[in-house]
Amino acid sequence: MIRLLSVAAAALAFAAPAAAQSSRFYVATPAAAPAQASYVTRNTAWSCSGGVCVAQKAADRPQFVCERIAKSVGKLEAFTAGGEALDADALAKCNAKAK
Repeated sequence: MIRLLSVAAAALAFAAPAAAQSSRFYVATPAAAPAQASYVTRNTAWSCSGGVCVAQKAADRPQFVCERIAKSVGKLEAFTAGGEALDADALAKCNAKAK
C-alpha cells in the first residue's frame, strides 16, 4: 500500500511540471508592456504578465502564431516556440505584422 502511494505521488510530481510547461509552449516578449493581461488570437489564448506573454501549443506554424500576437501586442523582442527561438529574419517578418 505504501509503495502504491509512493508511485502515485511520483506520477503527480512528474505531471505537474509537464502541465506547467504545456501552458508555456509559446513565449512572446513584447518590446513594450502589453496593454492587457490576456489576448485571443485566432485559436490561441495568451496570458501576459511581467512583460511576457505565454500560450499553449496551437495547430498553426510558429511563424503565424508570432505574427498574430505581434498584431495584438506590438513589436516583439523575442518569440520562442517549444523552447526554440525564431531567428532574426523570422522575427523581423513577424514584427512586420505588428500593430
